[in-house]
Amino acid sequence: MLPKHPVRIALMLSLLPLAATPSMAATSPATSQNWPEKAITIVVPTSAGGANDAMARVLAQGLSSRLGKPVIVDNRAGANGAIASEFVARATPDGYTLMFGYIATHGINPALQKLRYNPVTDFEPIGMVAASPTVLVVNPEVPAKTAKELVQLIKAKPDGFSFATAGNGTAPHIAGELFKLSAGLDVIGIPHKGSAPAVMSTISGITQYMFPSLFTAYPQIKGGKLKALGIAGDKRSPILPDVPTLAEQGIPNVSMSQWYAMFAPAKTPKAVVDRLNQEINRVLAEKTVQKLIEDQGAEIETSTPAQLKTLVQKEVTRWKSVVSTAKIKLD
Repeated sequence: MLPKHPVRIALMLSLLPLAATPSMAATSPATSQNWPEKAITIVVPTSAGGANDAMARVLAQGLSSRLGKPVIVDNRAGANGAIASEFVARATPDGYTLMFGYIATHGINPALQKLRYNPVTDFEPIGMVAASPTVLVVNPEVPAKTAKELVQLIKAKPDGFSFATAGNGTAPHIAGELFKLSAGLDVIGIPHKGSAPAVMSTISGITQYMFPSLFTAYPQIKGGKLKALGIAGDKRSPILPDVPTLAEQGIPNVSMSQWYAMFAPAKTPKAVVDRLNQEINRVLAEKTVQKLIEDQGAEIETSTPAQLKTLVQKEVTRWKSVVSTAKIKLD
């Protein structure tokens, strides 16, 4: 049975064809010629309720319909995604264990912690899924209409502010630290076990601001429970065209686009990887799926396996440089 997750995800899934029911019958080992013969598991490195989980479940539904086999989502949160990443890296490379990786697992982690997996050599990249800009949001009670006004408020009363993160080393944490560095702030970041509880902390006023992905924050922004002050990216978002970037507001070098992609263990047969890439791209081309994802603040992005491999290599190099320059640590 799938774990419980928010109503928003349930509503998203209700618009898609139902997945097949997992079979308990034993199956023989698969080959690249007759794959898939049994259920496929997508390991999500975060808890239920965040952007990773929601998009993975949309993909699982679509892939199940296309492949004719159950596609199960397995949430394995912990260590900023390192636990799930190691699990998938050590899994049998037969196409039945996949990973819904993202910027933390295959970009930021190598810069922050000693890993028992290599994001480049221990995985077969399958393809990109989507990207979502990071957005600066505040509790509606915070009397700031712009990011610059928030900076002024924090400097005037630093003890009255803290920002929520999805955990140490996560994209919201890194964005918050870059914001502090760029704006010259002295403010405490409060780690949470995932984006969903961090958002709720900000909505309730326990923390005053945070940097979630737009995918995670948009329903709360739309509902008036959070106020968006700036996009931490190179351009404005089509879904929030009136919200300027932080750079436009004189706060540079806080660029954090959270990307999401599918991976398999290294040495997974090329034929299986190519088939998965084709089927994922076909699912993402469906109008219903596009609306589900884009209406939540993410932009669908597809790629070849080779293009995703290049992206991961660039991201690992980039974040090692950023973390070193900003002197960001996990503790």
